Amino acid sequence: MFYKRLLCTQTSVRHHPHPNQWPIKQVTKSNFSKELEELKTHISSSDFVAVSLQKTGGCSVPWQRILPFDTADTAYLKAKTAAERFQILQFSVCPFSIKDSKLIAHPYNFHLFPRDELKVGLPSYSFSCQSSYLTSMAKQGFDFNECIYNGISYLSRAQETATKVQIGNMSHNSYMVKSSSVHSVADSVFMERIKSRVKSWTNACKTSNKTEDALISSLRKLILGSELHGSRPCLNIDVCSERQIQLALETLKEFVDVVPLRVPVKGGGMQAVRVVLTSSKEDKILFEKELQNKEEEQNKRVRGFREVIDLISASQKPILAHNSLNDFAFIYSKFLTSLPPTMDDFRISLHLIFPHIIDVNHLMKEIGPFEKINNIPAAISYLKNRFFAPVDMEIPNQGEANINNIHGNNVLKICQLFVKLCTILKISSEVSEGDGIQLSPSLQCHANKFTPCSNSSEEPIDKDVGIWTGNNRRVGINNLVFMWGFEGGISANKLKGLLHDSHEVFSQEYDIRMVDKTCAVVVFWNPGFSELFLSTMDSARVISDKLKDLISGGLRVTGYETYKKVCEKSGLRRSNLAQCLDEALEEETEIFLEAKSREEQSLIYWNNDETINLEEL
Repeated sequence: MFYKRLLCTQTSVRHHPHPNQWPIKQVTKSNFSKELEELKTHISSSDFVAVSLQKTGGCSVPWQRILPFDTADTAYLKAKTAAERFQILQFSVCPFSIKDSKLIAHPYNFHLFPRDELKVGLPSYSFSCQSSYLTSMAKQGFDFNECIYNGISYLSRAQETATKVQIGNMSHNSYMVKSSSVHSVADSVFMERIKSRVKSWTNACKTSNKTEDALISSLRKLILGSELHGSRPCLNIDVCSERQIQLALETLKEFVDVVPLRVPVKGGGMQAVRVVLTSSKEDKILFEKELQNKEEEQNKRVRGFREVIDLISASQKPILAHNSLNDFAFIYSKFLTSLPPTMDDFRISLHLIFPHIIDVNHLMKEIGPFEKINNIPAAISYLKNRFFAPVDMEIPNQGEANINNIHGNNVLKICQLFVKLCTILKISSEVSEGDGIQLSPSLQCHANKFTPCSNSSEEPIDKDVGIWTGNNRRVGINNLVFMWGFEGGISANKLKGLLHDSHEVFSQEYDIRMVDKTCAVVVFWNPGFSELFLSTMDSARVISDKLKDLISGGLRVTGYETYKKVCEKSGLRRSNLAQCLDEALEEETEIFLEAKSREEQSLIYWNNDETINLEEL
């Protein structure tokens, strides 16, 4: 796509012209509850939500980054490995709307630190850190002490469920029980005993003499089994099965002045059903409200920052991100549950929670090839020098501007970049909220793209990949060969010269790209040439002296499946790809030899000359 180059663009931020002075609210544990309510209002009134993450590490080694020749599966496996290794220390959220070419933004930067808030040993966190990431954060004025001591903790949805079982939450579920139509004789006896006991207890509580002697009062409570729940009388009914819990709750529905509570045992299971006696209808309503508030407060403590994730998910608003596959692998892993094994499963599960995800990286690809533009500032600078796309940004009622604290700036840059790209590409940013959130057709076609060369939101995991950024030519993964064992620091052109005339496949069209300093990927544009070359390298057939010299010097090759296995094995964290491929091939050889050994052990050898003929004995 060709666009006329224009050399002028301006971005204005009302009252804050310098990017380092953008007023972004910094949120920690101390002000989290207050800012959460405000954020909820802003998300509800905005059209989009932009997110940006600051992590303790990522794919800093070249081959571990998502590369153009990665299939959707291998790209996902790389993102999955990073998400499971590293942690999120900052999570920026910016609800925003676009009104008459004006960007109205409400940025928040949340400081996070995972910890065992409830002192139950769940979850047990451990994560890796990369010095380069921490150094970059320190240069931006990041306060690690503030993060550790005042960072907001959180649990994923899966961890929350496990934690509630662990801490033994007391819950009021009496009115959620349905009457059973069929009761056995044992059920009927159990229910009658409960009914008789509770009736006697409530009558005794109501008729007891408040002026009676303390000793007599204590004896009466001991005989009745009565205790206090706060200031209200209560009675515990022991149960030994879920069935008995249901029967007890069903029986207690007949008593209008009691509130039943399920009392769990720490570690799982139920210990008793507690019956709390209220003094009046108003007192019962008040007590139930107290229970509801207490449970909600406990749930908030358990969820922590995940409240923000749940708010964004519940709103169903379109979400903007940069490098969305990596970011949402982290979000899924930290705040939802364990990452699924495949890209298909991940895409389907994520779509149910966040139906509209827009990656500004994919919008940038509509402008042209950007092999060297791999970050937001570079993208904004590129657009600024070539297109006229003014953005008037307004940030009402936000935090104090601080030139020494630029935490959360990236989320505003994502908003800014998105508006610029919509203007340049003439994409409508309108969002309708009729029957669910609906994006404009021109924007919807750019949503939910995660893989390096996605063509549609529902694109299957195919076997065609690109080789380098900015080139639309595609090739099947079976046409790729990974090559290593050459001298370190060699260039692709020099390696191509060494391979020239070493084999017939190198007399036709092919290309070479360096994956890192130790390994190259060779693409054969002619079908079948990769298989021919691999079979030659694996066999003892006569080959050229030039290729023999390269092999004796340590040259090794393998196909795409070995590379994929390396990406699957999160334990292989070598800094160079050559070592990983060596280990993977050695493992394949061991598996082959073991299988061959088992096959040989299962064989027997039959020789007619050595058999015994019983008739001749």
